[in-house]
Amino acid sequence: MKRSARHSETIVIVVDLEAAASMLEHTRDQWSPEHHAIVEGMFHTLVEMRRRLEERRATLTRLRRLFGIRTTEKLSAVFPGAPQPANDEAPPTTAADRDDLGQDARDLGCDPRDRADDGCGPGDDHRITSDPEVHGGRDGAPQGDAGAPRKRKGHGRIGAAAYPHAGCMHVEHDRAHVGDTCPQCSHGRLYRLREPERIVRITGQPPLVARTWELDRLRCSGCGGVFTAPAPPEAQGPKYDERAAAIMALLRYRVGTPLHRLDRLQRNLETPVPASTQWEVVRDRVDSVVPVHDELGRRAASGRLLHNDDTSVRILEFMGKRRAELVAHGELPDPDRTGLFTTGFVSLTADGPIALFFSGRKHAGENFTSLLAARDPGLPPPIHMCDGLDRNRPHGHAVIEDNCLAHGRRHVVDEVDNFPAECRHVLEALGKVFKIDEQCKEQALSDDERLAVHQRDSAPVMAELQRWMRAELDGKRVEPNSGLGDAFEYLLKRWDKLTLFLRVPGAPLDNNICERALKMAIRHRNNSLFYRSQRGARVGDIYMALIYTAELHGENPFEYLVALFVHSADVAADPAAWLPWTFRATLARASPAAA
Repeated sequence: MKRSARHSETIVIVVDLEAAASMLEHTRDQWSPEHHAIVEGMFHTLVEMRRRLEERRATLTRLRRLFGIRTTEKLSAVFPGAPQPANDEAPPTTAADRDDLGQDARDLGCDPRDRADDGCGPGDDHRITSDPEVHGGRDGAPQGDAGAPRKRKGHGRIGAAAYPHAGCMHVEHDRAHVGDTCPQCSHGRLYRLREPERIVRITGQPPLVARTWELDRLRCSGCGGVFTAPAPPEAQGPKYDERAAAIMALLRYRVGTPLHRLDRLQRNLETPVPASTQWEVVRDRVDSVVPVHDELGRRAASGRLLHNDDTSVRILEFMGKRRAELVAHGELPDPDRTGLFTTGFVSLTADGPIALFFSGRKHAGENFTSLLAARDPGLPPPIHMCDGLDRNRPHGHAVIEDNCLAHGRRHVVDEVDNFPAECRHVLEALGKVFKIDEQCKEQALSDDERLAVHQRDSAPVMAELQRWMRAELDGKRVEPNSGLGDAFEYLLKRWDKLTLFLRVPGAPLDNNICERALKMAIRHRNNSLFYRSQRGARVGDIYMALIYTAELHGENPFEYLVALFVHSADVAADPAAWLPWTFRATLARASPAAA
């Protein structure tokens, strides 16, 4: 790095990025991994900032997001203090979604490589709600229809019914019994109430609990033979049972707990499980769930609607010195390609949603092409929801392209400070459309009924918005080269794909379901930082797909993984019977008590 001559007291700093990258690689073995990761993150941030500045896309709003300074896009937050219309809505969310998204937002930081090239990146959920039950009034209290404070639903306590696996012990009254005379009034008779008094106590234990058995050993004084007591049934089997393997998989691939962190925690709790052992356990168990994963992929390919998107991933096998060695030995196809991606898919099928993940050197479009290769050619083309990037599209397969309207809205939000009146007009119009779509979901309308509502109520709003934006550009009231002009061009260029919901039944408005799925991969990257090899990434993709698909179907992913591990032979013979929505019935047929 060097400073050039001063120009009007401005210091111009010139950075040789190639030299900086070489220095970073040479110091990898000289610094601790933690310190090197910090410097590496700073370097990549600098590269990303320079790229965006060179592409003239680095508005202050986008740079704030680059450094993790996120703000809500709700209309009332974008225009604080101004009266809000009743339809102040951006893409809405359900109560269940809000709980999940709120926790994910607390769990996740922001990585500059999370952002997509169009300014909106994977893991960003665009759903914003003005639900008074969530946001409340000015003083934080929920507001009723007339503005009066309204009590929140529920009391914040979790009832005993929420703990189905907690052992329950029935306690008889020590002095009173059914039929006894009442000790209080002396003339009534006691009878048992239908609902008993319930007490819940929660205790702590290590995530992985060890249990030992001491088997007596007897030795003959004559022949020297040793006789060991037979182990009880619960002591037989592998050291790490199916439940241990399932919790390791969940902690790593759902919660994002690095192996070394669980290793340290288990040692502190005097139940040591080394990080290397954790990896070996989940790696060795993955073969028993691959048949189900393959079946999910086959069914996902036949979905009527497929969402996809990319986020970055770190696979050490394809980075730094390891990559250089592969290139030197000619073992890396297409060596000019340096990008590493995790592609997330959510396919809506007749059986329900299916989530899939693919990590490696292929981007979303290439992974989509491979997925559609398993699609029945007799099926009609699926709806493909994604953002505006070309690399999300498949090759050689017909799809009905649908672009995320929330991405387009994001570009307008970025320009609020510079063009408040124009941006407000666009955001209010889009808010009406998202509000209409939310009402359709609340009323559980069919795809055809939803299409009719949008054609009646949303089509005029969108047509007027398109006419107004075109008139603003043609009349030079909005400069085409300005930030708002770019936002308008983004919307107008993709107008047919952004408004597919006005012509095709079931076409969504946004890609939020896939953005939320990708948060699993982002959480893993932010906590565990990397995969060591392509094989490790493959293992992670398989577990994430099974876990998230089970959650999408309302199933307990821990119980689901345990069932797959325990019945691995049956899973291999008939994977269709062990999908997240079929395994309960399969267990019930095999053993009614187990189900």
